[in-house]
Amino acid sequence: MAPFTGKVALVTGGSSGIGRASAIAFAQKGASVVVASRRAEEGEETVKLVKEAGSDGFFVKTDVTQAADVETMVEQTIRRYGRLDYAFNNAGIEQTPSPLVEQTEETFDQIIDINVKGVWLSMKYQIPQMLKNGGGAIVNMSSIAGLVGMAGVPIYVASKHAVVGLTKSVALEYAKQGIRINAVSPGAIETDMFDRFVKDNPQVREQMMTMHPIGRTGKSEEIANAVVWFCSDEAAFVTGQILALDGGYTAQ
Repeated sequence: MAPFTGKVALVTGGSSGIGRASAIAFAQKGASVVVASRRAEEGEETVKLVKEAGSDGFFVKTDVTQAADVETMVEQTIRRYGRLDYAFNNAGIEQTPSPLVEQTEETFDQIIDINVKGVWLSMKYQIPQMLKNGGGAIVNMSSIAGLVGMAGVPIYVASKHAVVGLTKSVALEYAKQGIRINAVSPGAIETDMFDRFVKDNPQVREQMMTMHPIGRTGKSEEIANAVVWFCSDEAAFVTGQILALDGGYTAQ
């Protein structure tokens, strides 16, 4: 029997990239998977892949910056499966590099709303349901930008540092109640977001690759494996931790 058989996993930002890979990875372990995203067509495609991996799943159109959407996302999960065991709060947005003085308040609000408020809201509604099960595991999406500074993208960096703080603080709050909360901090991963960041510029792409001592960018599946491990019984003594999956970037 697969280790997550009978369990339910919720993945925000599950329409592509690391979110999609993680939804499939949960399914391969036997979990039913709820895929949440603003993009319906791509989200439904992820559900199709979840079912091809041998598990059940469904899509919920969700804007994680809206409390009503997040509450509905969790309510629909409970209505369909009666429980919530694992959550990967992955929905996020990047920042186009630019000088600080040229950055706008609109950009600030958008990035903080999605990357920080979205994680906070997700945990706010996920945790009460996990407590009803006697516990669960949550993984939040940070970044190497949550561990070090990066010129030109200070709002993004601030948002990912905030996820680290949220993760550690909430992990402490629920450590004795059976809910483990950790975060992953990927380096440059080959995703749609990465492609938008480098904008098909071979020099920028090459620069990003050489910044990682391992000599390459990462794959979505490599992050998904860590997300699933954090939720497994193999990580039963792990909470409040931030795992850098960065090809050695932050070791420099």
